[in-house]
Amino acid sequence: MTFKYGIDHLTVDKVLAISKGTLDAVITDEAKDQVVACRKKVETMAAGDKAVYGINTGFGPLCDVQITVEETNKLQENLLITHAVGVGNPIDKELSKIMMICKVHALCQGYSGVRLELIERILYFIDHDLLPVVPEQGSVGASGDLAPLSHLFLPLMGEGEFWIDNKIEPAKIGLEKHQLTPLTLQAKEGLGLINGTQFILAHAIMGLNKMGYLLDLADVSGAMSIEGYQGSASPFRAELHKIRPFKGTMKVAKRMSMLLYKSQNLNAHENCERVQDPYSMRCIPQVHGASRNAYYHLKELTEIEMNSVTDNPIVLSDTEAISGGNFHGQPLAMALDYASIAASELGNISDRRCYLLLEGKFGLPRLLTSGGGLNSGFMIPQYTTAALVTENKSLCFPPSADSVPTSLGQEDHVSMGSISGRKFNQILGNIDKILAIELMYGAQALEFRRPNTFSDIIEENFRIIRGKVPKLEDDRILKNDINMMIQLVKAQVFILK
Repeated sequence: MTFKYGIDHLTVDKVLAISKGTLDAVITDEAKDQVVACRKKVETMAAGDKAVYGINTGFGPLCDVQITVEETNKLQENLLITHAVGVGNPIDKELSKIMMICKVHALCQGYSGVRLELIERILYFIDHDLLPVVPEQGSVGASGDLAPLSHLFLPLMGEGEFWIDNKIEPAKIGLEKHQLTPLTLQAKEGLGLINGTQFILAHAIMGLNKMGYLLDLADVSGAMSIEGYQGSASPFRAELHKIRPFKGTMKVAKRMSMLLYKSQNLNAHENCERVQDPYSMRCIPQVHGASRNAYYHLKELTEIEMNSVTDNPIVLSDTEAISGGNFHGQPLAMALDYASIAASELGNISDRRCYLLLEGKFGLPRLLTSGGGLNSGFMIPQYTTAALVTENKSLCFPPSADSVPTSLGQEDHVSMGSISGRKFNQILGNIDKILAIELMYGAQALEFRRPNTFSDIIEENFRIIRGKVPKLEDDRILKNDINMMIQLVKAQVFILK
């Protein structure tokens, strides 16, 4: 199977597969024709007397300054040079690659007016893992992600930096190693490269990939906690959720029933005196399900965006290039902020379940240790989850609710979506750690329910944990256990269905 840039429909899974090299991606003759036809339109406008924004005029507040034909190339190169003002740590190399993949797909749709040669050079970077260094801060997410995209494409001109053998090297060195000559940008090409939402988009794609896994893992860790707590499986019955049929809720209820199927442990307590469980056990479908709904929404919008043209101006004919607002990041910014709250809630409810397992109720020893007093058992890791959930809450302020005017007021409303995307991934990184601790707690709680057996999935995940983290008998340094659990979560080794 081969993906055709500018022709086929891109998805989160396809972007990641192209990035990992498991899906070939090419520019077909059809896409090449689209690109070449649009380029001819730009060349016609660049040679004309009519002022067309960004093609023969200045940028932003300088849009009323017309540029001569002789100055056109210098104008485009100056655009990248002056806009490459990002600061902070470099983003992950995979994010740089995803940004280029998404940009190529947008350019190949034939509305941006860049030369085919330019797109083919970006493809060479993708195919040979020649990845530009992009600072994480500096985009306001309105005229697109101007600063990060400028850094991403400076190496086309021999400027900026590449990652080479995990070291940051000047772009000229990278080009020389690959026997490539720096390109000279021509009319409209600087704008075509740096107008767009590919920085925001790449963070959404990475976050969606992680969040999808963590949503499933949160169900597993919740089921393990219910088994340890000897809670009830009745709140997950399909009849209950059919009369309030939110998509996410119904999905989670079905998964919880599957994860607890044929549990000898829970079946043995069907007729006990307990009437109902605390919300963090009983309301897993409603809470995890609401987070899933946010995930579904973000995924829908992200896949629209990755198949869209977010350039400016958009070239429509030999004489018309519309200066609009397709570069504005608000559609993703707001959804990313919503998804950040949704991801944070997975941690909030997980922390509460950790706390319940420590209380010493229903046959569990306090702090999940038989030797309480001399031993503190699992008292303190819950401090860590408490700290992490509070950190996540502080990260839930929505950047999309703010706007700081830029460009002398020409760009007077901005999305701040780049910050939304970065925070979303920070929150998900903390969820890795919180769920790792709940899984460790759940495995310890199950030890006190033997000889009862659990569902096949819970038993398999218990074995995965015990393969790396032994039962806690006497106090030991738990940092090592926690780090091992985090590694297991990040490696995505757990059985989810």
